[in-house]
Order: sequence, then C-alpha cells, then structure tokens
Amino acid sequence: MTKLLATTAAIAALIGLSATAQAQEFNGPYVGGHVGYAFQPDDDSETILFDTNLDGTYGDTVNTTAPANAFSPGFCGGRANGPTPADGCSDDEDAADIGLRAGYDWQWGNWVFGGLGEVSFSEIDDSVSAFSTTPARYTMTRELNWIAAARLRGGFALSNMLFYGTGGLAWADVDHSFSTSNGVNTFTETSDDQVMGYQLGLGAEWALTDRWRLGGEYIYTNLDDDDYTVRASGPAPATNPFILVNPAGTDFQRSEEEFDFNSVRLTLTYRLGG
Repeated sequence: MTKLLATTAAIAALIGLSATAQAQEFNGPYVGGHVGYAFQPDDDSETILFDTNLDGTYGDTVNTTAPANAFSPGFCGGRANGPTPADGCSDDEDAADIGLRAGYDWQWGNWVFGGLGEVSFSEIDDSVSAFSTTPARYTMTRELNWIAAARLRGGFALSNMLFYGTGGLAWADVDHSFSTSNGVNTFTETSDDQVMGYQLGLGAEWALTDRWRLGGEYIYTNLDDDDYTVRASGPAPATNPFILVNPAGTDFQRSEEEFDFNSVRLTLTYRLGG
C-alpha cells in the first residue's frame, strides 16, 4: 500500500513537472512574421450609387431628359474593359500578404492567452464599374497599401501544438482612384485614405524547438471604407444628366462600403527571453 501511494505520488509529481515544462512552450514574448495570400469574396452584385440633388442621400436614378435611366446598361464588380457591358470587366486582383509581428503570451496549464501587434503589406485591389447609355464607362478602384493590427488571441495547447482564435482592430492605408471614358464632364475625387476596421481569425502553431514556432493562420479583414466620393459636374450642356437635377453636379459612391478580404498565412516566430 505504501509503495502504491509512493508510486502514485511520483506519477502526480511527474505530471505536474510536465505541465510546468509545457507551460513554458507558449509563454513569453516573441517576434516573427508571415507570408501568405490575400483574396476577396465574390462581389459581382456591387454597384455605384448616385446622389443627383446632393442632399447626402445615395440611391437616386440619373435620368436623361427623355426621361430614361442613363445607367440602364448596368454595373459590374470589376474594372471595365471598355465603354459598354459587352466589353466585359477584369476581375479584382488578389495578392501576396507579407508581414511582421511581435507579441506576448501567458500560459496557465493548457490555456494560452496573449496579444500581438502586426504590420502587413499587400497590393490587393477592388473595383466596381458603371456603364451609361452614352456609351461610357465609370470605374472606382481601391487598393490596399499596408495594414496594421492589434489583436488578442486565446487558445488551447496540446503537447507542442497551440490552437487559437484571434481578433482585434485594424488600421489601413488605401489608395482610391477613378477612371472614365466620359470626356464631357469634370470629375472631382474626395477621399480619406486612412481607414479602420477589424480582424478575426483562427490559427495553429507548432513548437519546433524551445524557441521556434511554425504556424498556419486564417485572417478575415473588414475595413470601413465609406468616405470616397466622386462628383461629376460641368462644364456641360444644361441637359447633361449629371447636372440636370442640381447644376453643381452628381456625387458617386460605391454601394459596398466595406473593403473585406481573407488571408491564408504561414507564420514563423521566435520566442525571446529565458
């Protein structure tokens, strides 16, 4: 009986030591980076909205003097190849996703909680086009330059593997541009290239050694991009559809205010400290 109790106590002690050792695998500060690919969801239903009386409310119909809808040819979720829908549209461009990160983890038994800061770079772009009866094309494009994020993460460690969820705030620099085949009107752009949003994701890390961790990660990014507008104004004849309601012109805005995309990444980090 004494031997049994002693053996049980020894096993319990070994389990405790093992848990303590494991607690160090995903505990402490780290630095690293990621490489991956960013891609966008299908946005074929996106359109361009119009504010013809400049009251700040979008959804007006741009009419000709007939009257008839000047944009009856429709829209496409991409960059127009020509002035008519028959010319087609180019798909939005996905791109590589490369970044650097630093963070800190705390581990209690198998549970791991922490936070990280990250800066990543990608040239993913997203366009939408409209076609008028003129015929003419009108294309609004946004392209990501860089994105910074501050996220929390929490997960569960099993042996040398960590499975986690993550989420937090994101700040990004986005370039906006407008192009058209309309040579009659004047077009003025207004935008704020600094946008904010959030990120959510899932990931797993494998402790290769006491310090090196190799992982895989999925991140969903959603940015609130609703400040970019284009105004179509004169000089043009008074019968021009863009100045028919208000002589000052007509404002354009994208129907989809959210610039969202997905990233699949391979991560590599190095744990600092003792």
